Amino acid sequence: MSVRAEQKLKTRRALMDASLRQLSADRGFGSLSLREIAREAGIAPTSFYRHFTDLDELGLALVDEAGVALRQLMRQARKRIEREGGAINTSVETFMEYLTDNANLFRLLLRERTGVSRIFRTAVQAEIDHFVTELAEDLEKLATGKQRPLSDPHLVAESMVVLVFHLGAEALDAPAKQRANLKEKLKIQLRMVLVGAQTMAET
Repeated sequence: MSVRAEQKLKTRRALMDASLRQLSADRGFGSLSLREIAREAGIAPTSFYRHFTDLDELGLALVDEAGVALRQLMRQARKRIEREGGAINTSVETFMEYLTDNANLFRLLLRERTGVSRIFRTAVQAEIDHFVTELAEDLEKLATGKQRPLSDPHLVAESMVVLVFHLGAEALDAPAKQRANLKEKLKIQLRMVLVGAQTMAET
């Protein structure tokens, strides 16, 4: 890779990081301006267009990154489950670590999932659908192994993801003690969904 191409990648990364740093519990991506993102990244506003055609393209790149981070989370959880067992316990612990390390990426998914931009809503839903599909495949593999069969692995996966997103939203800005309580609550709720699906499969 040439020095120029490498510098271009670094500047693109700087713009994405600058956007993420400005997100908070009170501020979504839609309220950011090109000028403040460029200033935070340390470049002239006109230079922004060498890397993204507009703010929508930047936002979609961030949504894509959030999706990649979720898929990496799934891979990490699988490896930990193989070593440590306890699928639900391990998955929730892994998710909470992800939440700590990628708070604003998750915040972006939460906000844009129901935001005003149809483009963003569609992109976020596509990432969530990928996540649900991978989780459903994992559940099917577990069901053919040691676990009891499930009534509808894909529907179970959808229900689990809804719970994870809901509790994740609560945990994002919660103090440590409340976050710990939410983590245990999530484990119980996920077990309830799993046991319910197993029971339905047997009736």
